[in-house]
Amino acid sequence: MKIPKLQIGNLSANIPIVQGGMGVRVSLASLASAVANEGGIGTISSIGLGDLEASKQEYERISREALANEIRKARSMTDGHLAVNFMGVLSNVNDLIKVSVQEGIKIIVFGAGLPTKLPALVEDPSVNLVPIIGSARVAEFILRTWDKRYGRTVDGLILEGPLAGGHLGFSVEQLERPEEYSLEKLLPEILEAIKPYEDKYGKKIPIITGGGIYNGKDIARMLSLGASGVQMGTRFVCTEECNVSRQFKQAYLKVKKEDIVIIKSPVGMPGRAINNRFLKDLKIKGKLKINCPYRCLTACKVKTARYCIAQALVNSYFGDVDHGLIFCGQNAYRISKITTVKELIQELLSGLKEA
Repeated sequence: MKIPKLQIGNLSANIPIVQGGMGVRVSLASLASAVANEGGIGTISSIGLGDLEASKQEYERISREALANEIRKARSMTDGHLAVNFMGVLSNVNDLIKVSVQEGIKIIVFGAGLPTKLPALVEDPSVNLVPIIGSARVAEFILRTWDKRYGRTVDGLILEGPLAGGHLGFSVEQLERPEEYSLEKLLPEILEAIKPYEDKYGKKIPIITGGGIYNGKDIARMLSLGASGVQMGTRFVCTEECNVSRQFKQAYLKVKKEDIVIIKSPVGMPGRAINNRFLKDLKIKGKLKINCPYRCLTACKVKTARYCIAQALVNSYFGDVDHGLIFCGQNAYRISKITTVKELIQELLSGLKEA
């Protein structure tokens, strides 16, 4: 079997695998460049790169500089394709997008918010804009808005299903019925929704599916249903190139299926995480003290938030998992070892060929 390439706009990746953007600081230059070197698309997360103890102005300056440095570092390590992932609820998201474009990034991935103003922010036609969606309704809204306001369409869409890790674009009630919102059910609806815009703009809009994609067989199933590629995040955490702490990776290796839970994030969205000591202590205490000199997330209600999600994620990154939040996908419990990106992708491609 010939492994299909993934075409996004004018870019062609040799394999149909996009490494998902994972914050805070989980997917940075080392991981993204390693995936890009294997022919996939490596994604740098723009989230939480600032100093949490800094003032608002300093935080934003440090965030811009840190993101620029990660992009430059990744560029020095690969000639492959790189993307940067953004959350629409970041208070300084527009500044970070501009930095990425200035640094030569050609794929902008936008989630956790509707990208209604993204085309106005990125006017360079060589930069590919790829929103993250969770339903045909959201896809249709974005496509219709961009068509009417800007006379352009998306360069791709990432469809994240209910089994993904981190923040999820579904209600808690929907997450309790994942089979009703499975990728297998959502994908045909998305493919139907994009047809008029593919015809109007004379281009294929690739749909990249993510959430619960674990092995080559899963990739083959998505491609057979009409996806152009897959996005995978969780599987890349337990690689040597991922810069999170040893304790963070060990939490993945130790977790059991029943320990993976849905939480209510201060961002106002549900999220999937490991039910570790931090979450268990939080349940007893009810609320932790928050000292927030700025609002890094526009959707965060500091007065009523039970904890600072940025600090909790940074704690885990550095190894203090007892005081930290650990996001993961539903299949994290299936991971049993630390490997390299090269070995993992070889395993995935081998499984894809067999399937």
